[in-house]
Amino acid sequence: MLPFKLKNLFFILLGSAIFSFGLVHFNMQNNLAEGGFTGITLLLFFLFQINPSISNLVLNVPIFFIGLKLLGKTTFLYTLIGTISVSFFLWIFQLHPFHIPLHEDLTLAALFAGVFIGVGLGIIFRYGGTTGGVDIIARLVYKFFGISMGKTMFLFDACVITLSSIFYLSYREAMYTLVAVFIGTRVIDFIQEGAYRAKAATIISEKHEEIAEKIMKDMDRGVTILKGQGSFTKQNRNILYCVVAKNEFVKLKQVITAVDPHAFVVVSDVHDVLGEGFTLDENKNPIEH
Repeated sequence: MLPFKLKNLFFILLGSAIFSFGLVHFNMQNNLAEGGFTGITLLLFFLFQINPSISNLVLNVPIFFIGLKLLGKTTFLYTLIGTISVSFFLWIFQLHPFHIPLHEDLTLAALFAGVFIGVGLGIIFRYGGTTGGVDIIARLVYKFFGISMGKTMFLFDACVITLSSIFYLSYREAMYTLVAVFIGTRVIDFIQEGAYRAKAATIISEKHEEIAEKIMKDMDRGVTILKGQGSFTKQNRNILYCVVAKNEFVKLKQVITAVDPHAFVVVSDVHDVLGEGFTLDENKNPIEH
């Protein structure tokens, strides 16, 4: 049995290709830096003409051993595939580049650099891989501390961009690089968390039983009853708590309003949802997304 899923492998390769395309055609062609280990490879390229496809592999060798020990065999394998494929696609796109003349419009160059790199890395992260270097560190921080990979990478990026600004970036290029990095981190977080976004509703109503029954009947969603007490009236109340997919929220509001138009409802965004109806089916089996 293969230690990895072919679907994951395909998307890691796709993400690596998108990432590498953006790096070559928007960062390198427009003298924009990057953060993390990728930024270091660009620094070596602009200063010493060392091919990023080579320096990417050389810099990541020691990080591989950390990844193997802390992330496990499967994640390490995905990381190895991601790192090697990034170097491969960097080499390919440098051999056969597309000419995209954006030197006079660094705003577009920064926007596209951020989007392509963010989409590429977001896909790689979403399917269990990394591209080595800071990606491994960011994944470990997310695993143990719950801090998003995008935010962790942004801190590393700031340090590398500062060095790049000292050695080869003009102040204008440095500012546009920051724009690209910020967009990239936001896109990474969106792709990673976007598929799991849902809405949580806290419902206070005298007709809580009817609302709960209608939600379960009309929407096939579970409802949890919490015990609460009004601070002013001191009366005990039953409070409903329900989580639905983002595209079901309009229906939820309609269900609540149909039973009690005066219900007090608090809605919040949910980024990760685990359990029946979201990651598990009614038989407690994992749902493939």
